[in-house]
Amino acid sequence: MKFLVINSGSSSIKYQVIDMTTETVLATGLVERIGETTGHLQTTFYPGTDQERESVAEQAIADHDSGMRSALALLTDPEQGIIAHTTDIAAIGHRVVHGGEDFRASTLITPAVLAAIERNIPLAPLHNQANLDGIRVAMEIFADSPQVAVFDTAFHQTMPPRAFHYALPYALYEQDRVRRYGFHGTSHRFVAGECARLLAKPLAQCNLITVHLGNGCSMTAIENGVSVDTSLGMTPLEGLVMGTRCGDVDPALHLFLHQNKGMDLVAIDAMLNKESGLKGLCGLNDMRDIHKAAAGGDERAALALAVQTYRNRKYIGAFMAVLGRVDAIVFTAGIGENDPFVRAESLKGLEAFGVRLDPDKNSGHTGEARIISQNDSRVRVFVIPTNEELAIAREVAGVVQG
Repeated sequence: MKFLVINSGSSSIKYQVIDMTTETVLATGLVERIGETTGHLQTTFYPGTDQERESVAEQAIADHDSGMRSALALLTDPEQGIIAHTTDIAAIGHRVVHGGEDFRASTLITPAVLAAIERNIPLAPLHNQANLDGIRVAMEIFADSPQVAVFDTAFHQTMPPRAFHYALPYALYEQDRVRRYGFHGTSHRFVAGECARLLAKPLAQCNLITVHLGNGCSMTAIENGVSVDTSLGMTPLEGLVMGTRCGDVDPALHLFLHQNKGMDLVAIDAMLNKESGLKGLCGLNDMRDIHKAAAGGDERAALALAVQTYRNRKYIGAFMAVLGRVDAIVFTAGIGENDPFVRAESLKGLEAFGVRLDPDKNSGHTGEARIISQNDSRVRVFVIPTNEELAIAREVAGVVQG
């Protein structure tokens, strides 16, 4: 039973083929620079042997349709042994960034679902349109396969009104759906489930703080298995300090920049999303480069690390207050899984709240889910690798199999 997972961006398509009988990845691929003079097509095959194979091509890719068909040509290549025909794909899962208030769970794609995704384009204009492009192409190419939309925002639709409302004129919520939605929901849901398994407790009995730290960062308070608060807001700009995104700032900053720097709203938005965060503080947004610079005496690189980890610690403390009882804190994603310094600094000073990190366990690296807290820590601390593609595939299985 082979599933295809698709993440369609404005100029790229990421995909995986997964054999769901064993949850084994058969192929991963990336089509990028769609619409540019020269596109890039890369697929890695894992045909059931220890020896992976890779195919890389540079060619013009006019649009998502030609990109998907180019990828399909590789996947159906007899020499690769992945699939023989489009009908070999039992189901397709699509990552959709924004489901608004329309979707609390993954759902089979129908004309009504397509219309709802389109209706939510104003909430995520750069993402939802691209997601729709990918869905429509896939529905044409894989006409016989059920297709499922898996929403980044769905997991957070359990947030209570006190958590998702902004203190703004209520008409903005009623008329324009201005509220906090949260993102990275698929990742938070996945690691929460894995953490419950490691705790040997039903997820519905777990209170967790999940910390997704990558180029994009978010944190979620999970009470009895459901999201009750999260750091990202109406857009993926609020909250933690990220690679190029600022996280929390004074909203009056926009007016200040306009009046004193002559910046218009488009320029301000671009700065906050693409030139801020770690990059804004020290000129770098790859954590490996930042650590190297800080070790070499770069004070701004050290400042960037301090600002990010301090913000992480503030949110962890806030979410501990929200939950009251915390069974575990989970670090995931590229930085969360691989950076012991960031983990340690993000938990610094929380011993009084029952968080006792084990330095030796924290400094180790296995690539596997593991506990990094001391044996007597009241709040356990885990590192759990996220796997959003597998999480999407599992969601698809739940929808198509009932």
